[in-house]
Amino acid sequence: MPKTVEVSLHPDLALDPAAVEREALRRARLRIKDVAGHRVLRKSIDARGGKVRLQLQVELRLRGEVLPQVVPVAPVLPPLRGEPEVAIIGAGPAGLFCAWSLALAGIRSIILERGKTVRGRRRDLAALMRRGELDPDSNYGFGEGGAGTFSDGKLYTRSSKRGEVRQVLEVFVAHGASPEILVDARPHIGTNRLPAVIERLRSHLESAGVRVVFEARVEALRVAERAVTGVRLADGSEVSARAVVVASGHSASDVQRFCHAAGALVEFKPFAMGVRIEHAQALIDAQQFGDLAGHPALGSASYRIVEQIGGVGVFSFCMCPGGFIAPAATDAGAQVVNGWSPSNRNGRYANSGFVVEIGVDHLASLGCDPLDPFAGILAQRTLEQLAYQAGGGSFVGPAQTLSDFVAGRMSAALPPCSYPRGLQAAPLHELLGVLARPLQEALRRIDERMPGFVSENAVAVGVESRTSSPVRIVRDDDLQSPSLRGLYPCGEGAGHAGGIVSAALDGIATAERIAQGLRSASRR
Repeated sequence: MPKTVEVSLHPDLALDPAAVEREALRRARLRIKDVAGHRVLRKSIDARGGKVRLQLQVELRLRGEVLPQVVPVAPVLPPLRGEPEVAIIGAGPAGLFCAWSLALAGIRSIILERGKTVRGRRRDLAALMRRGELDPDSNYGFGEGGAGTFSDGKLYTRSSKRGEVRQVLEVFVAHGASPEILVDARPHIGTNRLPAVIERLRSHLESAGVRVVFEARVEALRVAERAVTGVRLADGSEVSARAVVVASGHSASDVQRFCHAAGALVEFKPFAMGVRIEHAQALIDAQQFGDLAGHPALGSASYRIVEQIGGVGVFSFCMCPGGFIAPAATDAGAQVVNGWSPSNRNGRYANSGFVVEIGVDHLASLGCDPLDPFAGILAQRTLEQLAYQAGGGSFVGPAQTLSDFVAGRMSAALPPCSYPRGLQAAPLHELLGVLARPLQEALRRIDERMPGFVSENAVAVGVESRTSSPVRIVRDDDLQSPSLRGLYPCGEGAGHAGGIVSAALDGIATAERIAQGLRSASRR
């Protein structure tokens, strides 16, 4: 069997394959004549304590052994015939991987996506970024691949089920993603590459018989005797199905509402809101890597911040090294920002969401009814509309330097920023209301540890409000609505996952439960 060891190296040595192999041999207590080669299975950066090291998991191939295949290939899906048995609302990672897993089980599905294909979506995003023209069904939130397709392509997850996580990553690699995502501890495809990967995955599904219909907005569930029988579309057509999967993404509040109207149990789910902050990437590199900033083995530095302010969590979210701030609105008159990075992460700026946890106890202070399961949506929309007005319209970003935000004063001038719609100086410390104080205090603490983090050269742009769904569609142990049989709430929009990989894993798990249910029904 190949021998696997953990090694820790200076970045200079990590670039030298011979040095990596020598250190792995030393740790494994083997001689060079005992091995026929090596490969790196996992890679991460440890910059704690001011000492930057590359942590590598190295597999040594002993003489006479053959290493297994490195690059995954797409599995052959069985041909799917007959009418689709499952209707999936949404072509994001939850929906696509649900359809993929169902196809492996020989079950045909139909995916109904309100937005457009990747190519059609690009044109709508260009109109939004250049002219401030929003298509409410085709934007950063809606369309082929879901919100993650054009907002960075990060593949981080808190899931501890590494085998299942690797399965998702291998599907991406089989459809064109770099094999490096199987190695990096914080895998990232990049917004410039992920759309093509999503197109190939969809084409693979269609070649087996999965139906994917774009510009098909579902507006209601069909229900009979407390069970779903299909869906009704905005054009008046209907789709019959034995099971309906709700995988519509965190911004599809209309879907959450019509599920509730049809009889599904819905509840408030804690989420977070705040701003997106941006710094020069060189500053973040210097703060994280010191004298090794810019080293080719390290790339652009990232950060992760978590603070507790008066019992409230404040944290960085969706940090984008070498990235860009993007207009992520899905509604007219409502300003939302997000961030993304290209695959090489070589842009001049680093941006991140910087947000405050919103629990049920905070709803009243935000002017919302704590008993209303949709109170979080109201809080989002209220803040987004205020931000739109503060920016002056056309999705111009209301902004403030970080030093002025912390001091609670208007900014007389704003630094250069990657946000394509431009910035308008605005009093974010007032606009954010009760959210401002914990953000300000957290920034003061961070600046003590990372001098220069708060300055007139760093900027806050409003508002980061779509960190996750503020609504959860309740489900039971079978991943099915307990009050509406045949309805399977799935992924981030249903409040059961967060991010691309977690949503994909939830889609796979949902498909497995549906397959079990359909097989049991057939036997009966």
